[in-house]
Amino acid sequence: MTCGSGFSKHNALFLLLLSMVIMAIETGVVRGQSTVTCTKLPSPCSRRVFKCPAECPLTRPSNPYAKACFLDCNSPVCQPVCRHRKPSCSGIGSGCYDPRFIGGDGVVFYFHGRKDEHFSLVSDPKLQINARFMGLRPVGRTRDFTWIQALGILFGPHHSALTVEAIPTKHWDDAVDHLKFSFDREDLEIAEGHLSGWTSESEVTFIRVERTGSMNSVMITVEGLAELSVTVVPITREDDKVHGYGIPSDDCYAHLDVQFRFLGLSPQVEGVLGRTYRPDFENTAKAGVAMPVVGGEDKYRTSSLVSPDCTHCVFNPTPDL
Repeated sequence: MTCGSGFSKHNALFLLLLSMVIMAIETGVVRGQSTVTCTKLPSPCSRRVFKCPAECPLTRPSNPYAKACFLDCNSPVCQPVCRHRKPSCSGIGSGCYDPRFIGGDGVVFYFHGRKDEHFSLVSDPKLQINARFMGLRPVGRTRDFTWIQALGILFGPHHSALTVEAIPTKHWDDAVDHLKFSFDREDLEIAEGHLSGWTSESEVTFIRVERTGSMNSVMITVEGLAELSVTVVPITREDDKVHGYGIPSDDCYAHLDVQFRFLGLSPQVEGVLGRTYRPDFENTAKAGVAMPVVGGEDKYRTSSLVSPDCTHCVFNPTPDL
């Protein structure tokens, strides 16, 4: 009788453990499946927990080429989606090449700026993102060829500033890191290696930089405000030949390809790219033109990479914002 009772208890325990394993498999725990939610913003997804899809079960996959799980807290459709953590130059919020942008309205446009000058890409009361343009002007051309060489990200009531820039290099080497960082005007070292990172916390917000490859690409998260995917790339000899850039033999013009994801811009947002997220924005880019160029140099020029002083800049954070 005692043996029979013990057997029944062991059976019950075994069945309980088995049911827990089955439940874990179904909910994705055994597979390491991530869940995502929105906690910081007023959102239709706020405080609801969603399981990541099977095709992208993780928010931070160990494979840098795998798609990750994301939840758009601004979307009325609360559904996790799969996308790469590196910039997509064909996606909304991107700025690549000689710089070609895709605005918040989905319209492609070019903004040339000028070499060795700075322009505000986004200016909002709580967030400012500036870009330094690099470039050259071959003989006979009326404008510079330009690319984004560096980004300056300002946030918080004390105007905290993170910068990321492409390091000039004569010859490109995939095995060498070509990114340089600073925080509040001091050099910042981020160890090489996929998913290695750095976080700065404060009583107001925090910013995190995480590598999305062993080197040369990162994701920058400003809590509650924005996510930036950044990759440094060279001008290849093939690109030079096709476009007639006239790149010198001792400089591969390493520059940044970027894509922004914003988490709650105000209706007053400004900037070369930011203005395209305004609800009242009317894009002046001409449809059907191979390179629809929009202006704004005088509106969005800043005195430095970390200055919010353009004539149309609205960056003015206070503790209650």
